[in-house]
Amino acid sequence: MEILGIDIGGSGIKGAIVDTATGELKSERIRLVTPQPATPEAVAQTLKELVDQIGYKGPIGCGFPARVINGEVLTAANIDKSWINVKVEDLFSKVTGQKVFVANDADVAGLAELTFGAVKDYKGPVLFLTIGTGIGSALFINGQMYPNTEFGHIKFKGDIAEHYCSDAVREREELGYKEWGERLNKFLEYIAFLTQPDFIVLGGGVSKKFEKYESKLTLSTKVVPATTLNLAGIIGAAMYAKSHLE
Repeated sequence: MEILGIDIGGSGIKGAIVDTATGELKSERIRLVTPQPATPEAVAQTLKELVDQIGYKGPIGCGFPARVINGEVLTAANIDKSWINVKVEDLFSKVTGQKVFVANDADVAGLAELTFGAVKDYKGPVLFLTIGTGIGSALFINGQMYPNTEFGHIKFKGDIAEHYCSDAVREREELGYKEWGERLNKFLEYIAFLTQPDFIVLGGGVSKKFEKYESKLTLSTKVVPATTLNLAGIIGAAMYAKSHLE
């Protein structure tokens, strides 16, 4: 089945049509700049522009950077605070004229990685972390998602974890990858102690630079880079929509 998957991020909104059986993109990947301020109305209009550019009609899956339960946004750590309590599925469906299914962005990216990526079909406990502006998380047990974990927001080193070792922190503090890798390792050790996964999969832009900090990841849990890279959010969003059509 071919479904449009869209990944909404703090800096960009990306989308493409996905073959949900293979994870392959069936259209050009389009990226539009996330409007600032990223209010519900502004993001919805940008989403419609992306859908119109692709020329797609049909169900849409969307990964969104917040806790989303029953189609409603419940947190707003890295997005405009006006999103809280917005019924995001209803808003996007109304503006685009298509049925839109929305879930947490890290959850859908993890779904793509578990289906097509580094831990394909693995049934043991897997923790997926997407590291960018913040730190998103997705926990899978026996292939089933435990949604909306948001481990990037747990208290760590006197603040929340993503304020200590996100990629945005690496850039802002001008940390080298090895120095940043030491920070990341401390967080991974802590979160592995709490969740006891067999694998930790690192997604987001840092997955492409894995060799630059791999030597600093000394925890006992196996850590691997995502193989779907920055397409995981798009692929997983399409898969999430498909799961609601079955």
